[in-house]
Amino acid sequence: MAGKKKKQSLFIIILNGLLLGVLAILAVYITIHNFRTARYRAFGISIPSGYYIHGIDVSHHQDDIEWKEVKKMRSEGNQIGFAFIKATEGMTRVDDHFQSNWRHASDAHIHRGAYHFFLADRNASKQAAHFISTVTLKSGDLPPVLDVEASMGADAETIRNGVQQWLSLIEQHFGIKPIIYTNIDFYEKYLAGRFDDYPLWVAHYIKQRKPRISRNWLFWQHSEKGRVNGIDYPVDFNVFNGDSSDFQDLLIR
Repeated sequence: MAGKKKKQSLFIIILNGLLLGVLAILAVYITIHNFRTARYRAFGISIPSGYYIHGIDVSHHQDDIEWKEVKKMRSEGNQIGFAFIKATEGMTRVDDHFQSNWRHASDAHIHRGAYHFFLADRNASKQAAHFISTVTLKSGDLPPVLDVEASMGADAETIRNGVQQWLSLIEQHFGIKPIIYTNIDFYEKYLAGRFDDYPLWVAHYIKQRKPRISRNWLFWQHSEKGRVNGIDYPVDFNVFNGDSSDFQDLLIR
């Protein structure tokens, strides 16, 4: 009987130890969860005045995102109304967090758009096919985006031909004109004069009121250092160049 009692006591000690371990892990999780979802009182950057629709763009670099917290955050009357989400890169890569971000951004009622990071030295038609096989767009989504910002050693004509091929195949498949994302220097060196009929999303962090570019633009990425509840890492901030009616007209029907 004494041996049996010792075994029972040892079992209870082990069971209590396991229970305490589980409770400790749960407490850490709750602490981290509460910390990340109630972290910032403001976006931490200067928001350009005169724009009414603000958004972010994300990829695996932002790790896991609490999209409902992103949606709830407001600062000085501004809130996140849209998000561009990295989907694919090159001919084979899918962003590690695309499926999760794509689904949960929609669940949080944030207008979403998918973008492809273009590798200028790779086959453009295969890159378009990769994007098409990965992304399904629905009513209320933003048009697809081609992120082209690095020459990858390719010459100007190769870049232009590849960009045009990708854009044409994507427009043919989705039935909507894609958006080009790039920075001002890359646009002026490789794209200016050839793609002026495509909507432009331009990155430029120096100016406070508008990007330094003469042609019309649709989105402006004005900072890469924003802070948003539900996101542990700095995030790119963007504005839409138009009012709510213009924004609705842009969305897929």
